[in-house]
Amino acid sequence: MINLKNLIKVLRKKLGMTQEKLAKECGVVRQTINCVENDKYDPTLELAFKIAKVLNRKVDEVFIFE
Repeated sequence: MINLKNLIKVLRKKLGMTQEKLAKECGVVRQTINCVENDKYDPTLELAFKIAKVLNRKVDEVFIFE
């Protein structure tokens, strides 16, 4: 099993962005962003790319495979 960590919360806060705003821009609900941030849900590849794009980062700058 792949252990996926992420820096969403740190990057989002640096941009002054709420979970709600990130979720809206990614086309998901806030709870989805919360679950991804807290390592309770691994996002689909499509969602991972959307999150990275909204945060102005490359996917491998947001998600770390351990």
